[in-house]
Amino acid sequence: MCRKIPFRGALIVLEGCDRSGKSRQCKQLVKSLLASGRPAKYINFPDRTTDCGALINSFLTKKQDFNDETIHLLFTLNRWEAKSNMEKILHDGVTLIVDRYVYSGVAFSAAKGLDIEWCKAPEIGLLKPDLVLFLTVTPSVISKRGGFGDERYEVPEFQTIDNISNKKIDRLW
Repeated sequence: MCRKIPFRGALIVLEGCDRSGKSRQCKQLVKSLLASGRPAKYINFPDRTTDCGALINSFLTKKQDFNDETIHLLFTLNRWEAKSNMEKILHDGVTLIVDRYVYSGVAFSAAKGLDIEWCKAPEIGLLKPDLVLFLTVTPSVISKRGGFGDERYEVPEFQTIDNISNKKIDRLW
């Protein structure tokens, strides 16, 4: 008797600057996968629905301050909170489409001057994506999109491609 081995879903991550279209593209990809009969689910980071996510939200919306190391670790904790659920979803054969992941966390913290190796260390052990797509949009386009500037990192110095791509974050695993 042959036992069917369940198909593992893919972990696909979309990264890029704020207001680059990640959420829209993630949701469109999920819609397309579902329409073709493939199970898919959208998740995004930070997940502001958790206690940790609420702290991150208060920081991003400028209601609370944390030093750079603390906020980096909170973002990392937020991803660790989701790990076991993400594993279950993937092992159930569902493709996960993720709006931001470890690359954003490392890039933003390194852009603030934190040591990149220190930034990468707490991410070790999180799920490795099967595919990472990086969306690019010019800073002038980003700054004209609705809501730009509402959150702490939505400022030009954090929204340039050079600031992110020069941080050598391609080798987290």
